[in-house]
Amino acid sequence: MTDNLSDSGLPPVQRVVTGHDRAGRAVFKSEDVSPTRMVPSGDASFLLVWTTASVPADNNDETDGRDRDAGVTLDGGSVIRIVDMLPGKQSPVHRTNSIDYGIVLSGEIELDLDGGRRKTIREGGVIVQRGTSHLWRNTTDKPCRIAFILIEAPPYLHEGKALDEAKPEDVDPSYHAAKRRNER
Repeated sequence: MTDNLSDSGLPPVQRVVTGHDRAGRAVFKSEDVSPTRMVPSGDASFLLVWTTASVPADNNDETDGRDRDAGVTLDGGSVIRIVDMLPGKQSPVHRTNSIDYGIVLSGEIELDLDGGRRKTIREGGVIVQRGTSHLWRNTTDKPCRIAFILIEAPPYLHEGKALDEAKPEDVDPSYHAAKRRNER
């Protein structure tokens, strides 16, 4: 276990994973405490908690879900991550082919949609994000911690035509620059 603060200054996240022993009884498979880490765009720090390779999930898959390579979403699967949105920062505008459930654990966040529509979601609030174009903005002086669960979904059809997906790693040049630095 670690007492390291997250890059956001918030405490690290405890993760407890359950499973089954050889007799089929419930057991604790693992436990760890990990900090969130800054994303290339510098607007937030993330911690990947778990992924599944498919939906529905396969509880017989013994892979540690954190070990799968996942972008913001995981094609064909699901992702849960903790996002610490930094004070005065905003995400790039993006749209994913997923249904996303966001639970504000601490702080508050502004959700901006196309055309300037916006709402503030406060601690304890829940967001159901259904494949819309949006951005997140923290207008406060404190980090906002959100748990996001993303489950793959087909693209939204508008008048029979699929709206284009635009993942943050596809639309923000800072992600590409960080990837090039890491490949050296």
